[in-house]
Amino acid sequence: MHLLDTMGCKKRPDPHRHRLCARSRATHRDFLLPYLAIRNRKAGYAVSIVIAGTSLVGRSAGRVRPPLTDLIGNECERLDALIKLLGSQ
Repeated sequence: MHLLDTMGCKKRPDPHRHRLCARSRATHRDFLLPYLAIRNRKAGYAVSIVIAGTSLVGRSAGRVRPPLTDLIGNECERLDALIKLLGSQ
């Protein structure tokens, strides 16, 4: 079963719900899937991506401690683009 099915997105014809579900699908496609693609590249990146993300938004979460590794340059650039896409929260 797809996540959006469990949220009732395909069951209710309410126009407001349709807009919400469309936004959920867009967020899933444009942010969550690319985020998970970066996170799943290496073991330990679940921690590394959060630490890199906090640094990119101007907060410090410290350093990634061994045996974990930091995201590499290209991955940081992709994460920065995703954060900018999401906008201010």
